[in-house]
Amino acid sequence: MGKLAVQKYFSFMMLIATFLLMVFTLVGLFGGDVQPAGNTARAMLVYALPLLIAGNAFFLLYWLIMRRFHWMLMPLITLLCCIPYISTMYKFGSLNENADKQPGFKIATYNVAMFSRETTGFMAQDILAEMKRQKVDIVCFQEYNNTAGDKKNSDSYKEYFPYSALGNHDMIIYSRYPIKASKNIPFEMTNNSAMWAEITIGDNTYRVYNAHLETTGINGTLHRAAKAQMRGADIQSNYLMDALYGNYAIGMIARSGQANMLAMDMRESEVPIIVCGDFNDVPYSYVYNTMLGDKVDGFKECGSGWMNTFRGNKQVRIDYIFHDPALEGLTYYKKELSYSDHYPVFMKVTPKK
Repeated sequence: MGKLAVQKYFSFMMLIATFLLMVFTLVGLFGGDVQPAGNTARAMLVYALPLLIAGNAFFLLYWLIMRRFHWMLMPLITLLCCIPYISTMYKFGSLNENADKQPGFKIATYNVAMFSRETTGFMAQDILAEMKRQKVDIVCFQEYNNTAGDKKNSDSYKEYFPYSALGNHDMIIYSRYPIKASKNIPFEMTNNSAMWAEITIGDNTYRVYNAHLETTGINGTLHRAAKAQMRGADIQSNYLMDALYGNYAIGMIARSGQANMLAMDMRESEVPIIVCGDFNDVPYSYVYNTMLGDKVDGFKECGSGWMNTFRGNKQVRIDYIFHDPALEGLTYYKKELSYSDHYPVFMKVTPKK
């Protein structure tokens, strides 16, 4: 085979790869529109979107260097279609530095990981001090533990947050404004749950949801595999991958059902809604789309820079604040605190005029 034939063959294979990557990327962009149950592979493509986007960027550069501008159109069009997705994780521009001086109220969501189960209460106090520094009016905690030795965290929080609603298991909503009603929403066959509290601020009442959806199961699977290897067991890579895929698929299906349950509950609200929590799922997923509904993603509205809310190697956004269109976002940001495996997310909103 001559040199020219090899070059043509290589170019043809690169063209096929470009086309397939475009198809997978576009399918992934709409993977969150289908129920994961029965469509697991399609739904899973949402989680591969960052890699697929990187692949399209590579082929855009490749065809540009090769001066094949007509083939360059495929990755270019694909990347343009990905702009709304990219904006859920990265936003150009700067934060509104005057947000705290503007009228409105600030809400926060934070998975505090049981305050690491420490017994002195110092971690809960540090987090409370941070809420004061950020001038938070309402905070939704997931994986909350009210006991610190022989004391209760709620006793120390009530000076700054005089109102609170305790949810099922490990959830709570603290507020500086009166809570007129609340409801727990337990999920079947899991310790995860959700809740809401209707909070009166001035002449308006808002229903604030606090949600902690099913975990991925990946960390548990890796932990069990590591323990088995320490005992001398031989863990085959294909077996581990099957276990990871299976656990993630089960968690994904469970989260979709929980999101559907909450979406039905939200339809019954007669007041504007704010949704906070640890969804354990990424933007553009079925869970994200279902929880968002006709609400506004606060980060897309008034965030800035890169938004990841899970600490460690997994640079993903799984903690959110959404709000009713009757509200307007002023600022949206995270604080890189080290108390948990999550970062707290803050948002200030104001009623639209």
